[in-house]
Amino acid sequence: MLGPVVIGCAAVALLAAPVAPSPAAADGEPPPDRIVIDVVGVNGSGCPAGTANVTVAPDNTVFTVTYSNYVAQAGVGAKPTDFRKNCQLSLNVHVPQGFTYAVAKADYRGFAHLEKGAAGLERANYYFQGMSQTTYVNHHFTGPLHDNWQTSDTTDIDALVYAPCGAVRYFNINTELRVDAGTSDPTRTTSFVAMDSTDGSINTLYHFAWKQCPRG
Repeated sequence: MLGPVVIGCAAVALLAAPVAPSPAAADGEPPPDRIVIDVVGVNGSGCPAGTANVTVAPDNTVFTVTYSNYVAQAGVGAKPTDFRKNCQLSLNVHVPQGFTYAVAKADYRGFAHLEKGAAGLERANYYFQGMSQTTYVNHHFTGPLHDNWQTSDTTDIDALVYAPCGAVRYFNINTELRVDAGTSDPTRTTSFVAMDSTDGSINTLYHFAWKQCPRG
């Protein structure tokens, strides 16, 4: 596996470029050539410069974004603005000629400590540059809680939005964490929700959906 790549403001090429045009494939099947992903930007209070790392699977089809400072918290030691943290990840996904893709699923995980009476929220949405944003998908957590958490956002097949064929459109992932102290005592306790990683797969229908572009 490739080692972690620290993300800055500049684009980072994660995968090797395709070496030949893709042969024909049926709709729904991933392209046989390797995919190229450029990380165009990582911005937000939950992912300041140097705190987001990317690793790529050996088969060049799965990427994981790991955050080292993505924590929303409320209570002792927390600043007034710490109750909400967000991150926008912008990806330029290069696919072999004749193919396009849609995002079908994304996985998130982390750790949460919520006092009794406190609540947490993880939410995300996805959209292609220049196109309408999708509705946020919300996942709620309630205290008392002291455990790992994992959520998945899945889009129904009939609701998938595909990247325009023949156009370069960045794919944006917006995530957000929130903590509400609620009826807990923020002068004596601290509640937090932390994000560890964002996983995406490009070779299965469970994560990315593929189809061929019309010829002409």
